[in-house]
Amino acid sequence: MGEPAGVVEHLFRHSAGQITATLARTLGPARLDLAEECLADAFEQALRTWPHSGVPANPRGWLFRAARNRALDLLRREQTLRAKLPLLAELDGCDEAPAGDAELAMMLLCCHPELSQTSQVALTLRTVGGLGVGEIAAALLTKPATVAQRLARAKKWLRTRDEPLQLPPAEQVESRVDSVLAVLYLLFTEGYDATSGDAAVRGELCGEAIRLGRLLLADARTDLPRARALLALMLLQASRLPARVDEAGDVLLLDEQDRGRWDRRLIAEGTRTFAAACTGPELSAYHVEAAIALCHVAAADPADTDWPRILALYDRLAELRPSPVTLLNRAIAVAMVHGPGQGIAELERLEQDDRLSGHRGLPAALGALWLRAGQPRTAARYYRRALELPGAQPQRRFLERRLAECR
Repeated sequence: MGEPAGVVEHLFRHSAGQITATLARTLGPARLDLAEECLADAFEQALRTWPHSGVPANPRGWLFRAARNRALDLLRREQTLRAKLPLLAELDGCDEAPAGDAELAMMLLCCHPELSQTSQVALTLRTVGGLGVGEIAAALLTKPATVAQRLARAKKWLRTRDEPLQLPPAEQVESRVDSVLAVLYLLFTEGYDATSGDAAVRGELCGEAIRLGRLLLADARTDLPRARALLALMLLQASRLPARVDEAGDVLLLDEQDRGRWDRRLIAEGTRTFAAACTGPELSAYHVEAAIALCHVAAADPADTDWPRILALYDRLAELRPSPVTLLNRAIAVAMVHGPGQGIAELERLEQDDRLSGHRGLPAALGALWLRAGQPRTAARYYRRALELPGAQPQRRFLERRLAECR
């Protein structure tokens, strides 16, 4: 089953949101902090005891029962919450934390319209996705202190509400879906291109985002074309994960990957899901990004990539979502179609955008294009700038290799 610490880390990424949602459904959203505290105690207990007693046969069920028992102990001391003891005790005997409606309800609650969108994203990534404050800050291109403040305000708001954790009325569901999709998009992105730690790719985060995306599609109220489009995008991107890193765990660019290692099952599922997303008039940014991903997986060889089509899709994406990261990726497509000079001009304009001031992708892209343009000294300057910015160790090794090519 693996080393205890590794099993605990895996379960934290895959099960924390499910267990938290189940406990919060009984305790009430106002006591989300209590649910998280009990779960944290359960994980700490697992790290303390499993190395000696061994990993239990059903580790997820063990964690759930440990968290529930801790909640029972704490509730016995709180007069106002003792009425919930029978409800919490009824969960005894569950082999695993129930998910389904509770987890979907938790996602939709975190995306309540009374919360700001930035707070919605931070709260859902923390509560359902299990990301740390630093990881959320990197995903949102902001500072950890800012994320911590947003989480504190969002949890304070939850404490003021006295309502059960349940799915909102049907007329309110669709309005919250966009925020949920934004969260899943960021969760997947953090897994696909990790911003912290020693791993270039965190497949468990990608898998969790896909699982939650499927959870949306399993309910008719949240099975919307744009939700299908996002799931299709994630499936198509995840199909490349087996070839995204080399044997040392370092990042491989798209044209360096062994395309024979791409997961054809995920490509087929992603293609079917994208077709299902295109059955009506709706066109979202997720539709366009999924179409770009389809262009890449359709190319048996890098030389077969339809870059003019990809550039046209990025033009459309820039109209739907004119974010700095979209414009950065579009500039790379411009370089592939019109040469590195035009791509450099596009990227230099983005240097004025403060939102990219701490983003390694911009100087790294400029370094790559200047190297292609035959200017290794200029390329080296940009690679050094990229190395000055924070990021995961595999990203750093990748940039150091590129810098060495400039000498």
